[in-house]
Amino acid sequence: MPNRRKPSKWTRPVSDRPLLGGHQTREDKADGSWMVRRLSGSAAGKAYRCPGCDQTIAPAVPHVVVWPENPSLLGALGGGQSMDERRHWHTACWQRRR
Repeated sequence: MPNRRKPSKWTRPVSDRPLLGGHQTREDKADGSWMVRRLSGSAAGKAYRCPGCDQTIAPAVPHVVVWPENPSLLGALGGGQSMDERRHWHTACWQRRR
């Protein structure tokens, strides 16, 4: 009998991986349009490094996940595909960013 289990999300391409919690909105900053998803503390299961303050975002701390709306904006983040360029920010750090 063939294995009918769903493949692990970690073996799927990044663009197909789920981003749990919240809903996404579009925000405009000086360097373009960004997709922003607010995560609740219960949806934040591991630690991340905030690019705004270079401090750790601890597990279970509400924060935002941000990626460029337009892949041509990736030069500001160092290249790659937009879903590969998701970054986790403290909410206050993202709000301070212009």
